[in-house]
Amino acid sequence: MLSHRVIPCRDVQGGRVVKGVRFQDLRDEGDPVELAARYDQEGADELCFLDIGASADNRGTLVELVQRVSRALCIPFTVGGGVRSLDDMRALLEAGADKVSVGTAALRDNGLIAAAAREFGSQFLVVSLDAAPDGEGRWCVTTHGGRQRTDVDAVEFARRMSDAGAGELLLNDMDRDGTGDGFGLDLLRAVSSAVPIAVIASGGAGKAEDFARAIAEGGADAVLAASVFHRRQLTITDVKQAIAAHGLPVRWPHSTTGAAP
Repeated sequence: MLSHRVIPCRDVQGGRVVKGVRFQDLRDEGDPVELAARYDQEGADELCFLDIGASADNRGTLVELVQRVSRALCIPFTVGGGVRSLDDMRALLEAGADKVSVGTAALRDNGLIAAAAREFGSQFLVVSLDAAPDGEGRWCVTTHGGRQRTDVDAVEFARRMSDAGAGELLLNDMDRDGTGDGFGLDLLRAVSSAVPIAVIASGGAGKAEDFARAIAEGGADAVLAASVFHRRQLTITDVKQAIAAHGLPVRWPHSTTGAAP
């Protein structure tokens, strides 16, 4: 059985890590290369950077950041935010990103993921899926940080992205995002049981047990969070110990056995 991954995620803008509320009132939180190195040393399996500037004007800055981070890291990292075309993906991958995450563009352009899979390979492609309940027993895809809801069924969209060639799905439960109440297990189960590719759980983590439940009960292959790690409410080790306590394999630093140090 493959080890379950623990992935810290940070927002970046203009080459710096930022933090705000609903992408407003942003404040500088430091150098992304230094932060990436810290997570690497603490035992993160991967790292995710999301460019919330997401504009063509900011693309050169993001590419330069990817180059800097790739030289400092020993673990894989994913970059997303404003990725709209094959050229955007190519620039980030050539700069040193291990994977690219595509969100709104995958929803708007039905052929983008299939074209990217042919061009780069599925292993480099993550589709970011923000979903929320519609009040009628299903989940719908949302855009613009959850502020705009579509009528696209999230589970069916996950199937389409898997069939198109996505390598992984980054599944964010927008009703739980930032609440600390735990991941949305019903949504996780619905999506993870519908697709054969890896599902990364995001949105709602508050305590170490939440991560373990996302895997053990929700079927997630990996777990991602931002604030609980950045604010040091939890460490990577805290989360991996909770997952291991459920009898689930994790990778410990400098270990390939999945056993706790």
